[in-house]
Amino acid sequence: MTIRLALYEPDIPQNTGTVLRLAACMDVGVDVIEPCGFVWDEKKMRRSGMDYLDHVALVRHASWSAFDATNTANEGRIILLSTKAEQSHTDFSYQNNDVLLLGRESAGVPGHVHEAASARIRIPMAPTMRSINVAMSAAMVLGEALRQLNAYPPNAYPEEPVIV
Repeated sequence: MTIRLALYEPDIPQNTGTVLRLAACMDVGVDVIEPCGFVWDEKKMRRSGMDYLDHVALVRHASWSAFDATNTANEGRIILLSTKAEQSHTDFSYQNNDVLLLGRESAGVPGHVHEAASARIRIPMAPTMRSINVAMSAAMVLGEALRQLNAYPPNAYPEEPVIV
């Protein structure tokens, strides 16, 4: 396992579908920590995740405690993306088995989840802005983690251009 994404009680099915599509394309797993703020519906998920959903390693957890127990067994650090964090996502050193945890679109994560995180990171942004869309945040931070770990999926294109 390299890196995983985790969504804490997501509110918006379109964002969840977009994160699942991102994970499929980057070959990383996703943990969805329920309850979701929407009814989990394949049709809603497919609207934004399209046919990529069949290619993502998805684990749905009934609660935070169920996720935490599984993650503890896997020995993964929980890296919380938070607008309240001090450290920038580009200054953080990622490790294999890290889980990048994203909070609810409407409320982030509660205090006990914030405290359970091994580290908290933020994406620097303009001072008057509140937050970046959760799917966009997942893409930015996952990209930096994969870059640092040299863990992007293998390039499907030939090394040298083919001239016909």
